Amino acid sequence: MIIRNGNVVLKNSVEKKDILVQEGKIVKIADYIPANGEKEIDACGKHVFPGLIDMHVHLREPGFEKKEDIESGSKAAVKGGFTQICCMPNTNPVTDNKVVVTYIKARAKEVNLCKVHPIGAITKGLKGEEMAAIAGMKKAGAVAISDDGVAVKNARLMRLAMEYAKGFDIKCLCHCEDKDLVDGGSVHEGLSATIAGLKGIPRAAEDVIIAREISLAETLDTPVHICHVSTYSGVRMIRDAKRAGIKVTAETCPHYYAFTDEIIKGYDTNTKVNPPIREEIDKQAILQGLKDGTLDCIVTDHAPHHADDKNVEYNLAAFGISGIETSFGFAITYLYKAGVLTLNEIAEKMSYAPAQILGLDGGEIKEGGVADLTIADLDEEWVIEPEKFVSKGKNNPFGGQKLYGAVKYTLVDGEIKYQA
Repeated sequence: MIIRNGNVVLKNSVEKKDILVQEGKIVKIADYIPANGEKEIDACGKHVFPGLIDMHVHLREPGFEKKEDIESGSKAAVKGGFTQICCMPNTNPVTDNKVVVTYIKARAKEVNLCKVHPIGAITKGLKGEEMAAIAGMKKAGAVAISDDGVAVKNARLMRLAMEYAKGFDIKCLCHCEDKDLVDGGSVHEGLSATIAGLKGIPRAAEDVIIAREISLAETLDTPVHICHVSTYSGVRMIRDAKRAGIKVTAETCPHYYAFTDEIIKGYDTNTKVNPPIREEIDKQAILQGLKDGTLDCIVTDHAPHHADDKNVEYNLAAFGISGIETSFGFAITYLYKAGVLTLNEIAEKMSYAPAQILGLDGGEIKEGGVADLTIADLDEEWVIEPEKFVSKGKNNPFGGQKLYGAVKYTLVDGEIKYQA
Protein backbone atom coordinates (compact mmCIF):
# COMPACT_ATOMS: atom_id res chain seq x y z
CA MET A 1 0.00 0.00 0.00
CA ILE A 2 1.07 3.57 -0.70
CA ILE A 3 -0.36 6.48 1.29
CA ARG A 4 0.03 9.46 -1.02
CA ASN A 5 0.57 13.19 -0.39
CA GLY A 6 -0.32 13.15 3.29
CA ASN A 7 0.95 15.68 5.80
CA VAL A 8 2.92 13.17 7.83
CA VAL A 9 3.29 13.89 11.55
CA LEU A 10 6.85 12.78 12.26
CA LYS A 11 8.68 12.97 15.59
CA ASN A 12 9.80 16.59 15.19
CA SER A 13 8.15 17.87 12.02
CA VAL A 14 5.14 17.66 9.73
CA GLU A 15 6.11 16.97 6.11
CA LYS A 16 4.21 16.19 2.93
CA LYS A 17 5.32 12.66 2.07
CA ASP A 18 4.37 9.34 0.54
CA ILE A 19 4.49 6.25 2.77
CA LEU A 20 5.08 2.74 1.43
CA VAL A 21 3.70 -0.07 3.59
CA GLN A 22 4.62 -3.73 3.11
CA GLU A 23 3.84 -6.71 5.35
CA GLY A 24 2.67 -4.53 8.21
CA LYS A 25 5.75 -2.30 8.26
CA ILE A 26 6.63 1.17 6.99
CA VAL A 27 9.38 0.41 4.49
CA LYS A 28 9.83 3.84 2.91
CA ILE A 29 8.96 7.48 3.52
CA ALA A 30 9.77 9.79 0.62
CA ASP A 31 8.62 12.84 -1.34
CA TYR A 32 7.38 10.55 -4.09
CA ILE A 33 7.17 6.76 -4.30
CA PRO A 34 6.48 5.32 -7.79
CA ALA A 35 3.56 2.91 -7.93
CA ASN A 36 4.18 -0.77 -8.61
CA GLY A 37 0.65 -2.13 -8.47
CA GLU A 38 0.10 -1.30 -4.80
CA LYS A 39 -3.25 -0.19 -3.39
CA GLU A 40 -3.20 3.58 -2.85
CA ILE A 41 -4.82 5.90 -0.33
CA ASP A 42 -5.03 9.54 -1.36
CA ALA A 43 -4.23 11.51 1.80
CA CYS A 44 -3.92 14.89 0.08
CA GLY A 45 -5.07 17.63 2.43
CA LYS A 46 -5.16 15.19 5.33
CA HIS A 47 -2.73 14.43 8.16
CA VAL A 48 -1.16 11.06 8.87
CA PHE A 49 -0.52 10.42 12.55
CA PRO A 50 1.19 7.49 14.24
CA GLY A 51 -1.64 5.16 15.28
CA LEU A 52 -3.21 6.52 18.46
CA ILE A 53 -2.65 4.54 21.67
CA ASP A 54 -5.07 4.73 24.61
CA MET A 55 -3.45 3.29 27.71
CA HIS A 56 -6.59 3.60 29.86
CA VAL A 57 -9.89 2.10 28.70
CA HIS A 58 -12.58 -0.15 30.16
CA LEU A 59 -13.81 -2.91 27.84
CA ARG A 60 -16.02 -4.57 30.51
CA GLU A 61 -15.46 -8.10 29.14
CA PRO A 62 -15.56 -10.59 30.80
CA GLY A 63 -18.60 -10.12 33.01
CA PHE A 64 -20.18 -6.79 32.06
CA GLU A 65 -20.87 -7.27 28.36
CA LYS A 66 -24.16 -5.36 28.72
CA LYS A 67 -22.03 -2.20 29.07
CA GLU A 68 -19.35 -3.02 26.45
CA ASP A 69 -17.45 -5.99 25.10
CA ILE A 70 -14.10 -6.44 23.38
CA GLU A 71 -15.69 -6.35 19.91
CA SER A 72 -17.81 -3.20 20.43
CA GLY A 73 -14.96 -1.48 22.29
CA SER A 74 -12.49 -2.31 19.51
CA LYS A 75 -14.90 -1.01 16.86
CA ALA A 76 -15.25 2.23 18.81
CA ALA A 77 -11.46 2.44 19.20
CA VAL A 78 -10.64 2.19 15.49
CA LYS A 79 -13.45 4.62 14.65
CA GLY A 80 -11.79 7.04 17.07
CA GLY A 81 -8.39 6.54 15.41
CA PHE A 82 -6.90 4.21 18.04
CA THR A 83 -4.73 1.33 16.90
CA GLN A 84 -3.77 0.08 20.39
CA ILE A 85 -5.75 0.14 23.62
CA CYS A 86 -4.97 -1.04 27.15
CA CYS A 87 -7.93 -2.35 29.15
CA MET A 88 -8.31 -2.05 32.91
CA PRO A 89 -8.86 -5.09 35.15
CA ASN A 90 -12.21 -4.25 36.79
CA THR A 91 -13.96 -7.10 34.99
CA ASN A 92 -15.85 -10.09 36.42
CA PRO A 93 -13.89 -12.20 37.12
CA VAL A 94 -11.25 -9.58 37.85
CA THR A 95 -8.21 -9.64 35.56
CA ASP A 96 -5.95 -10.79 38.40
CA ASN A 97 -4.52 -13.99 36.90
CA LYS A 98 -3.06 -15.34 33.68
CA VAL A 99 -6.29 -17.13 32.68
CA VAL A 100 -8.28 -13.89 32.29
CA VAL A 101 -5.33 -12.14 30.61
CA THR A 102 -5.10 -15.01 28.11
CA TYR A 103 -8.86 -14.86 27.49
CA ILE A 104 -8.78 -11.12 26.71
CA LYS A 105 -5.84 -11.57 24.33
CA ALA A 106 -7.61 -14.44 22.55
CA ARG A 107 -10.89 -12.52 22.19
CA ALA A 108 -9.06 -9.49 20.80
CA LYS A 109 -7.32 -11.74 18.26
CA GLU A 110 -10.71 -13.11 17.18
CA VAL A 111 -12.14 -9.60 16.80
CA ASN A 112 -9.01 -8.58 14.83
CA LEU A 113 -9.45 -4.81 14.83
CA CYS A 114 -7.08 -2.89 17.12
CA LYS A 115 -4.37 -4.32 19.38
CA VAL A 116 -5.75 -4.94 22.86
CA HIS A 117 -3.31 -5.09 25.79
CA PRO A 118 -4.67 -6.29 29.15
CA ILE A 119 -3.72 -4.52 32.37
CA GLY A 120 -3.62 -6.87 35.34
CA ALA A 121 -4.81 -6.11 38.85
CA ILE A 122 -2.38 -5.16 41.61
CA THR A 123 -4.38 -7.07 44.24
CA LYS A 124 -6.58 -10.16 44.08
CA GLY A 125 -10.16 -9.25 43.33
CA LEU A 126 -9.22 -5.54 43.55
CA LYS A 127 -9.78 -5.97 47.30
CA GLY A 128 -6.48 -4.41 48.38
CA GLU A 129 -5.66 -7.32 50.68
CA GLU A 130 -3.33 -9.68 48.83
CA MET A 131 -1.07 -9.20 45.84
CA ALA A 132 -2.25 -10.68 42.55
CA ALA A 133 -0.19 -13.12 40.47
CA ILE A 134 1.85 -10.41 38.75
CA ALA A 135 4.52 -12.69 37.25
CA GLY A 136 1.95 -14.98 35.64
CA MET A 137 -0.02 -12.07 34.20
CA LYS A 138 3.12 -10.46 32.77
CA LYS A 139 4.08 -13.76 31.14
CA ALA A 140 0.57 -14.08 29.66
CA GLY A 141 0.77 -10.62 28.11
CA ALA A 142 -0.30 -8.01 30.67
CA VAL A 143 1.49 -4.72 29.95
CA ALA A 144 0.94 -3.05 33.35
CA ILE A 145 -0.79 -3.51 36.71
CA SER A 146 -3.46 -1.33 38.30
CA ASP A 147 -6.35 -1.52 40.74
CA ASP A 148 -8.05 1.17 38.67
CA GLY A 149 -11.38 2.16 40.12
CA VAL A 150 -9.96 1.86 43.62
CA ALA A 151 -6.67 2.88 45.19
CA VAL A 152 -4.64 0.33 47.12
CA LYS A 153 -5.44 1.53 50.62
CA ASN A 154 -2.62 -0.30 52.43
CA ALA A 155 0.59 1.68 51.81
CA ARG A 156 2.80 -1.26 52.78
CA LEU A 157 1.06 -3.51 50.24
CA MET A 158 1.47 -0.81 47.60
CA ARG A 159 5.15 -0.61 48.41
CA LEU A 160 5.54 -4.37 48.00
CA ALA A 161 3.62 -4.30 44.71
CA MET A 162 5.86 -1.56 43.34
CA GLU A 163 8.98 -3.47 44.37
CA TYR A 164 7.62 -6.64 42.77
CA ALA A 165 6.61 -4.79 39.61
CA LYS A 166 10.11 -3.30 39.33
CA GLY A 167 11.57 -6.81 39.40
CA PHE A 168 9.35 -7.87 36.52
CA ASP A 169 9.81 -4.60 34.58
CA ILE A 170 6.10 -3.79 34.60
CA LYS A 171 4.55 -0.42 35.48
CA CYS A 172 2.11 0.34 38.29
CA LEU A 173 -0.70 2.60 37.06
CA CYS A 174 -2.20 4.29 40.11
CA HIS A 175 -5.81 5.36 40.60
CA CYS A 176 -5.34 7.99 43.28
CA GLU A 177 -8.34 8.27 45.58
CA ASP A 178 -8.74 8.20 49.34
CA LYS A 179 -12.19 6.66 49.82
CA ASP A 180 -12.51 8.07 53.34
CA LEU A 181 -12.08 11.60 51.99
CA VAL A 182 -14.46 10.92 49.09
CA ASP A 183 -17.06 9.99 51.73
CA GLY A 184 -19.86 9.30 49.27
CA GLY A 185 -19.31 12.41 47.16
CA SER A 186 -20.23 12.44 43.50
CA VAL A 187 -18.93 15.77 42.08
CA HIS A 188 -16.11 18.23 42.77
CA GLU A 189 -16.40 19.99 46.13
CA GLY A 190 -16.98 23.61 45.16
CA LEU A 191 -19.51 26.29 44.32
CA SER A 192 -21.22 24.25 41.58
CA ALA A 193 -21.76 21.34 43.98
CA THR A 194 -23.24 23.70 46.56
CA ILE A 195 -25.60 25.27 44.01
CA ALA A 196 -26.65 21.83 42.75
CA GLY A 197 -27.06 20.46 46.27
CA LEU A 198 -24.72 17.54 45.54
CA LYS A 199 -22.11 16.13 47.91
CA GLY A 200 -18.60 17.10 46.84
CA ILE A 201 -15.24 15.34 46.58
CA PRO A 202 -12.29 17.51 47.71
CA ARG A 203 -9.05 17.74 45.75
CA ALA A 204 -7.30 16.26 48.79
CA ALA A 205 -8.99 12.90 48.13
CA GLU A 206 -6.87 12.62 44.98
CA ASP A 207 -3.82 14.55 46.14
CA VAL A 208 -2.96 12.58 49.27
CA ILE A 209 -2.61 9.37 47.25
CA ILE A 210 -0.65 11.11 44.48
CA ALA A 211 1.74 12.31 47.20
CA ARG A 212 2.00 8.79 48.65
CA GLU A 213 2.77 7.16 45.29
CA ILE A 214 5.40 9.78 44.47
CA SER A 215 7.00 9.23 47.89
CA LEU A 216 7.09 5.46 47.37
CA ALA A 217 8.56 5.90 43.89
CA GLU A 218 11.32 8.07 45.36
CA THR A 219 11.98 5.70 48.26
CA LEU A 220 12.17 2.63 46.01
CA ASP A 221 13.74 4.38 43.00
CA THR A 222 11.08 2.75 40.85
CA PRO A 223 8.76 4.20 38.19
CA VAL A 224 5.11 4.97 38.90
CA HIS A 225 2.35 6.27 36.63
CA ILE A 226 -0.44 8.50 37.94
CA CYS A 227 -3.83 7.96 36.27
CA HIS A 228 -6.38 10.60 35.16
CA VAL A 229 -4.97 13.68 36.95
CA SER A 230 -7.71 16.26 37.62
CA THR A 231 -6.36 18.73 40.23
CA TYR A 232 -4.08 21.75 39.95
CA SER A 233 -2.31 20.61 43.12
CA GLY A 234 -1.72 17.16 41.65
CA VAL A 235 -0.14 18.72 38.56
CA ARG A 236 2.11 20.81 40.83
CA MET A 237 3.27 17.76 42.83
CA ILE A 238 4.04 15.77 39.69
CA ARG A 239 5.96 18.70 38.19
CA ASP A 240 8.03 19.09 41.38
CA ALA A 241 8.67 15.33 41.50
CA LYS A 242 9.93 15.29 37.91
CA ARG A 243 12.25 18.20 38.61
CA ALA A 244 13.62 16.23 41.57
CA GLY A 245 14.38 13.29 39.30
CA ILE A 246 11.68 10.99 40.66
CA LYS A 247 10.50 8.44 38.08
CA VAL A 248 6.90 9.55 37.72
CA THR A 249 4.73 9.80 34.61
CA ALA A 250 1.13 10.96 34.42
CA GLU A 251 -1.96 11.18 32.23
CA THR A 252 -5.12 13.24 31.96
CA CYS A 253 -8.36 13.09 29.95
CA PRO A 254 -10.22 15.41 27.56
CA HIS A 255 -12.99 16.19 30.05
CA TYR A 256 -10.43 17.64 32.49
CA TYR A 257 -8.73 19.97 30.00
CA ALA A 258 -11.89 21.04 28.11
CA PHE A 259 -14.57 21.55 30.77
CA THR A 260 -15.26 22.70 34.33
CA ASP A 261 -17.66 21.52 37.02
CA GLU A 262 -20.25 24.04 35.83
CA ILE A 263 -21.51 21.32 33.48
CA ILE A 264 -23.04 19.44 36.45
CA LYS A 265 -25.68 22.13 36.97
CA GLY A 266 -28.07 20.44 34.54
CA TYR A 267 -27.96 17.23 36.63
CA ASP A 268 -26.99 15.19 33.53
CA THR A 269 -25.65 12.00 35.12
CA ASN A 270 -23.38 11.54 32.08
CA THR A 271 -21.23 14.32 33.61
CA LYS A 272 -20.55 12.12 36.65
CA VAL A 273 -16.99 10.84 36.35
CA ASN A 274 -14.25 9.71 38.73
CA PRO A 275 -12.25 11.77 39.56
CA PRO A 276 -14.78 14.56 39.07
CA ILE A 277 -14.48 17.40 36.57
CA ARG A 278 -13.15 20.30 38.62
CA GLU A 279 -12.84 24.10 38.48
CA GLU A 280 -11.25 26.59 36.07
CA ILE A 281 -8.02 26.71 38.09
CA ASP A 282 -7.67 22.95 37.65
CA LYS A 283 -8.47 23.06 33.93
CA GLN A 284 -5.84 25.76 33.35
CA ALA A 285 -3.24 23.81 35.37
CA ILE A 286 -3.92 20.68 33.31
CA LEU A 287 -3.53 22.63 30.05
CA GLN A 288 -0.24 24.02 31.35
CA GLY A 289 0.83 20.55 32.50
CA LEU A 290 0.22 19.20 29.01
CA LYS A 291 2.12 22.11 27.47
CA ASP A 292 5.20 21.87 29.71
CA GLY A 293 5.43 18.07 29.72
CA THR A 294 4.33 17.50 33.33
CA LEU A 295 1.47 15.39 31.97
CA ASP A 296 2.90 12.83 29.57
CA CYS A 297 -0.23 11.31 28.04
CA ILE A 298 -3.80 11.97 27.05
CA VAL A 299 -6.08 8.98 27.67
CA THR A 300 -9.84 8.57 27.49
CA ASP A 301 -10.61 6.56 30.65
CA HIS A 302 -13.34 5.24 28.32
CA ALA A 303 -16.00 4.01 30.76
CA PRO A 304 -19.05 2.77 28.88
CA HIS A 305 -22.26 2.14 30.82
CA HIS A 306 -25.70 0.79 30.03
CA ALA A 307 -28.45 3.42 30.08
CA ASP A 308 -29.86 1.83 33.26
CA ASP A 309 -26.65 2.75 35.12
CA LYS A 310 -27.12 6.44 34.32
CA ASN A 311 -30.90 6.83 34.20
CA VAL A 312 -31.17 7.27 38.00
CA GLU A 313 -30.68 10.04 40.55
CA TYR A 314 -27.30 11.77 40.25
CA ASN A 315 -25.97 10.39 43.56
CA LEU A 316 -26.86 6.82 42.53
CA ALA A 317 -25.55 6.97 38.96
CA ALA A 318 -22.42 5.12 37.87
CA PHE A 319 -19.21 7.12 37.38
CA GLY A 320 -17.83 7.32 33.86
CA ILE A 321 -17.88 8.85 30.37
CA SER A 322 -17.79 6.93 27.08
CA GLY A 323 -15.13 8.89 25.23
CA ILE A 324 -12.98 6.85 22.87
CA GLU A 325 -14.82 8.05 19.75
CA THR A 326 -14.46 11.74 20.64
CA SER A 327 -10.96 12.01 22.17
CA PHE A 328 -9.08 12.86 18.98
CA GLY A 329 -11.62 15.53 18.05
CA PHE A 330 -11.25 17.13 21.47
CA ALA A 331 -7.45 17.16 21.09
CA ILE A 332 -7.62 18.85 17.70
CA THR A 333 -10.29 21.35 18.76
CA TYR A 334 -9.23 22.27 22.30
CA LEU A 335 -5.46 21.75 22.06
CA TYR A 336 -4.27 22.17 18.45
CA LYS A 337 -6.78 24.71 17.10
CA ALA A 338 -6.58 26.60 20.42
CA GLY A 339 -2.79 26.87 20.12
CA VAL A 340 -2.01 24.86 23.25
CA LEU A 341 -0.14 21.97 21.59
CA THR A 342 1.42 21.39 18.18
CA LEU A 343 0.50 18.35 16.10
CA ASN A 344 3.82 16.76 17.05
CA GLU A 345 3.01 17.27 20.73
CA ILE A 346 -0.46 15.76 20.30
CA ALA A 347 1.12 12.75 18.59
CA GLU A 348 3.53 12.47 21.49
CA LYS A 349 0.76 12.61 24.13
CA MET A 350 -1.58 10.24 22.30
CA SER A 351 0.86 7.79 20.75
CA TYR A 352 4.60 8.05 21.40
CA ALA A 353 4.56 8.55 25.19
CA PRO A 354 2.06 5.73 25.91
CA ALA A 355 4.18 3.39 23.79
CA GLN A 356 7.35 4.42 25.65
CA ILE A 357 5.79 4.16 29.13
CA LEU A 358 4.37 0.68 28.54
CA GLY A 359 7.05 -0.65 26.20
CA LEU A 360 4.71 -1.11 23.24
CA ASP A 361 5.79 -1.41 19.61
CA GLY A 362 4.65 1.70 17.74
CA GLY A 363 3.93 5.30 18.59
CA GLU A 364 6.07 6.82 15.84
CA ILE A 365 6.09 7.04 12.05
CA LYS A 366 9.51 5.86 10.89
CA GLU A 367 11.04 3.56 8.29
CA GLY A 368 11.15 0.03 9.68
CA GLY A 369 8.43 0.87 12.19
CA VAL A 370 5.06 -0.81 12.54
CA ALA A 371 2.42 0.47 10.08
CA ASP A 372 -0.13 1.61 12.67
CA LEU A 373 -1.47 4.85 11.21
CA THR A 374 -4.36 7.26 11.72
CA ILE A 375 -5.37 9.47 8.78
CA ALA A 376 -7.56 12.47 9.61
CA ASP A 377 -8.98 15.65 8.13
CA LEU A 378 -8.20 18.32 10.72
CA ASP A 379 -10.44 20.96 9.14
CA GLU A 380 -13.56 18.84 8.86
CA GLU A 381 -16.13 19.80 11.47
CA TRP A 382 -18.47 17.19 12.94
CA VAL A 383 -21.03 16.98 15.73
CA ILE A 384 -20.94 14.56 18.67
CA GLU A 385 -24.00 12.30 18.45
CA PRO A 386 -23.76 9.76 21.30
CA GLU A 387 -26.76 7.81 20.01
CA LYS A 388 -24.69 6.98 16.91
CA PHE A 389 -21.64 5.72 18.82
CA VAL A 390 -20.54 2.21 17.85
CA SER A 391 -19.61 1.69 21.50
CA LYS A 392 -22.43 0.19 23.55
CA GLY A 393 -21.85 3.07 25.97
CA LYS A 394 -23.82 6.13 24.85
CA ASN A 395 -23.04 7.89 28.17
CA ASN A 396 -21.38 11.03 26.85
CA PRO A 397 -22.54 14.45 28.08
CA PHE A 398 -21.20 16.40 25.11
CA GLY A 399 -23.88 15.59 22.52
CA GLY A 400 -24.37 18.46 20.09
CA GLN A 401 -20.82 19.74 20.60
CA LYS A 402 -19.00 20.61 17.36
CA LEU A 403 -15.45 19.32 16.98
CA TYR A 404 -12.73 19.49 14.34
CA GLY A 405 -10.63 16.51 13.35
CA ALA A 406 -12.47 13.70 11.55
CA VAL A 407 -10.77 10.30 11.41
CA LYS A 408 -10.84 8.99 7.84
CA TYR A 409 -8.75 5.81 8.06
CA THR A 410 -7.30 3.69 10.84
CA LEU A 411 -4.60 1.21 9.78
CA VAL A 412 -3.33 -1.55 12.07
CA ASP A 413 -0.26 -3.47 10.88
CA GLY A 414 -0.85 -1.97 7.44
CA GLU A 415 -4.46 -3.18 7.18
CA ILE A 416 -7.42 -0.79 6.97
CA LYS A 417 -9.53 -1.47 10.08
CA TYR A 418 -11.70 1.63 9.79
CA GLN A 419 -12.66 3.78 6.82
CA ALA A 420 -15.10 6.68 7.19
